[in-house]
This record gives sequence, structure tokens and C-alpha cells, in this order.
Amino acid sequence: MDLTNFSLIYPSEKSRNDHYSGKNIPDIDMYTLDQLGMLEILDLKNSELSEYFTDDPEVMKYRFETFNDMLANESLVQTLNKLMPILTDITELRQLEADSGDSEDYLSSITEIELYISCIETLSKGLQDAGDSIKGRAFSVLRDRISELVSSDYYAELNKKLEELTKRVREIKSITVGVNLDSQLRPSSAGVLSINSESFKSGDVLDKILRLNFKDDEYTCIANLVPFGRKQSENQKIALSTAFNSAINDVYRSSLKSWKKIVQSYVLENTDFLLNLIPEIEFIVKATELLTKLKEKGCTLTVPEIAPMEEKVFDAVDLYNPAVALKLKDGEEIVPNDISFDAQNSYIYVLTGPNRGGKSVITCAVGIGLAMMQLGLFVPAKSARISPADAVYTHFPTGADDTIDKGRLGEECARLGEIFDCVTPYSLVLLDESLSSTGSYEGSYIAAEVLSGLAIVGCRCLFATHLHELAAEIDRINEQSKKNGGVLINTLVAGIEEGRRSFKIYRAKPDGKSYARDIAERYGLTYDSILRKIQK
Repeated sequence: MDLTNFSLIYPSEKSRNDHYSGKNIPDIDMYTLDQLGMLEILDLKNSELSEYFTDDPEVMKYRFETFNDMLANESLVQTLNKLMPILTDITELRQLEADSGDSEDYLSSITEIELYISCIETLSKGLQDAGDSIKGRAFSVLRDRISELVSSDYYAELNKKLEELTKRVREIKSITVGVNLDSQLRPSSAGVLSINSESFKSGDVLDKILRLNFKDDEYTCIANLVPFGRKQSENQKIALSTAFNSAINDVYRSSLKSWKKIVQSYVLENTDFLLNLIPEIEFIVKATELLTKLKEKGCTLTVPEIAPMEEKVFDAVDLYNPAVALKLKDGEEIVPNDISFDAQNSYIYVLTGPNRGGKSVITCAVGIGLAMMQLGLFVPAKSARISPADAVYTHFPTGADDTIDKGRLGEECARLGEIFDCVTPYSLVLLDESLSSTGSYEGSYIAAEVLSGLAIVGCRCLFATHLHELAAEIDRINEQSKKNGGVLINTLVAGIEEGRRSFKIYRAKPDGKSYARDIAERYGLTYDSILRKIQK
């Protein structure tokens, strides 16, 4: 029944230890995730998204099973959502005990065991409700272990012991406090006289004296009771609460010693595994919410085939950008595209086309698709076969990159240089309108050098650009890089149909004039259209 090393996202202790020791972790940092738009669609509070990436196929497959169970069983989603606040309460309770230095707080001990039992009961019910529909290893193991725990004699005894101890607390209705006064009638010292099973009642001093029944009427006050907290400062409230808790602990100190042994020998050990799952549970819940929202939008999701890293393949049918899909209004449909990076087609593409024609959208879609697979999520496509990457590097220039000493172009070149310091043949490089801060001649020249370098590295790369001159140079760049063993660079175009952007991506040679001609025709700015307007 040992759950010490249990994980919802790592199939074995070794795979988890490998991850935390730095093995099988691709270089996909928060800056890259922000540029791709992933932090917008998958925002975590208890950890950073970059912590969950892996290039271990076994870890990814294990997570596919976990997410398949989550999507198939609403009870699992509800169970984990109920579990999170309980685990948070346990964490906060322990933190309060650590801050106060008080490890012998009777009420806190009872509260913690109640929270622990609540966790186990919540898990037990949710996992049993899911029943045989659970197929994945993670929830199957958790269900069996929790079921074994709940049916154990020890757990039954734990509940019985808790009921006995909490009953003693519930019977407490009041405490009697004795206060000594000094010569000026000011409180000088105080202590608890008794803990009572009956509540005090408001009374009147004259009424009590006239009845002359002090002994038989010890719970009627000689004045009206004042609600706790009224007209009291925070310090006074804390002082009274502290006095009460101290009295409880004094009276039940002997019980506390035996109780603490139970908590320390069993409960703390078994609660720790649950507390360690907090980041994993948040990741699973948030990721499931993302996948569910996409399904509700009518978007397709697929469990990708994981190809060997050495193949460097990215083959997706009907790939789409989930960040864009989530923003669509009812009735709107996203335009999917087929994308293939492999030895037969090409590892590097230059994508050209009209402004707002879908170049940036598909560039991010490639990055998000690969990232979702390496998180162990389903991929936003009809089908996909993808090799994991050892890193994802993005270069999406923004105005924030301007610097006084380098200027915009210098900053862009510096960042591209940093990519070359780290990139390997198994990396994915995404460039969107890079080198757009300078003239087309200078930009095309530097871009050609960059593409030649990436071709020699042999990594997967998508370079979305408005530099049509660069696309026209592809044959020359291929000739140059081939001498040093460079891979083939190919071209893609974002389509225009009848003067309108189709957002479809095609394998074709770019023709800057055709884009201009289609747009000119749409807005009546061809020579013939203008001539007709003038002649009118």
C-alpha cells in the first residue's frame, strides 16, 4: 500500500528521478511559451509550465493514458477539483504550526486528521464512481491503493479513534475562567477553572440574588453575555483564543501524546504523498480544462504517434492553433493545415504570403503542437506523428526589443546568434518576421546567412517572412549549404483565393506579384480598374 513514490505524470520512480535530476528535459523556457501563446491557454499557479516538459516517450505515453481517463470520466475531474482545497488547507495548517513552533496543538492535530480522512474519502468515492471506465495506469494504481487503504483495519481504527477524540471536543460548550484582581481591581492573573458541557446564559444580577439559587444556577451569568469579538481589538481576540486553546491542550495533554504518535507514525507519512501531488493535480486539471474546451468548440484532438527523436519528423494532418480556436465565436471555424517536416519533404521551410494571411498562426501552431505532445497532452490535429525535440527556440521580434546601444536590428541579430549557441539537429526553430526591422535587401541577406547555418545544423525550422526576395534565393542558399552537408530548404505559401486570404498553407514557389495582383484586383487598384475610374 506504499504510495510514497506514486505519481500521476511519471510512470516510475526512475523516470521521475531522471526528470528531477535534469535528464530528458527539453529546453522550452517560459519566454518561448509566452511567445507561442501557451501561457495564455494553460496558466498554472503552483508551478511553472516549463517544469512538465519531457522528451521521454514512456512518460508521454503514461500521461496520454491519464488524460484519456480524465476526459472520459467527469467524476475524476470533480474529484481532483474537490481534493485541491482540502490539500491546500492541510498545507496551510502545517505552515501555521511551523510558524508558531507549537507541535502539541490538540485541535490542530484533530483538524489535520479530519482533513486527511476527508482526502481519502473524496478520492475513494470519485475513483469508485469512475469504476471500470478507468483504463490508464495512474488512476488504476491510485484506485487500488486507496481502496486497499479504506478497507484496512487500521483505517477503520483511525476513524473510530478520531470519532472518540472529536466527541470530547464537541461536548465542550463553555469554559469557566478565574481572574485575580489587584488592589486597583485590575486583572492581575487568570486561569481556567473548568471545561463545561453546558453553555452559559445571559442573566440579571438582581434576578439572580433574589432567587437565591447560586448553586443550582451556576450557568446563568449576573450580566448579559457579550458576543465574542464585539468591541475587542485583534490582540484581545487572539489572547482569548490562545487562552481557550491552551486550556484544551492542558486538559487533553495525555490524550494528545498518544494521538500525536498516531499522526506522526502513519498520517503524516501518508498525507505527504498527497501534498506532493498538488502541482501534478493542478497541471492535470488545468490541462484537462484546455482539452475539454477545445472539444466543446468542435475541434479535433489526437493522441500522437511518438517517432524517434533521430527521425526529426513532424507530420500533422489538419493541424490548427488552439489559442486561436478558443477565441472563435459560435459558428466560426478555424482553418486547419497539413504540415510535414521530414527527410523526404524538408526539415526547413520558408513561409511567405500576404500580411495577416495565417503565417504567424501556423508558425505558433507547429510550436504548440510539439509542446503539447511533450507535455503528454493530445495534439490539436486530426492525426500526428512527431519526434520529440530537445529544445524549441522562437524569434518573434517585438517593439520591446529596441535598445539604445544595439538598435532593433542589432538586438534581433544578437538573439539569433544566441540560438546558434544552443541549437542542435534535434531542435525546433520558429522564426516569425525575423529581421523585419531593416530594409528588404539587408534583411534578406542576413536571413539567407541564417538559413544556410540552420540547414547545416539540420534542425527543423519554419521561417515565416514577408521577405519575398529571400524565398527567391532558396535555390542559391541550398546550393551553398549543400557543400557543407546542409539539409534541403523548401518553400510554403499562405494562399490567396479570389483576392481573399484563404489561410491555407501550400507547398509552392512564392510569387510576390501574384499576391499583389490579387489584392489589387480585390480593391480595384489594377491598372485597368484605375483607368476605368479615371475615365468615368
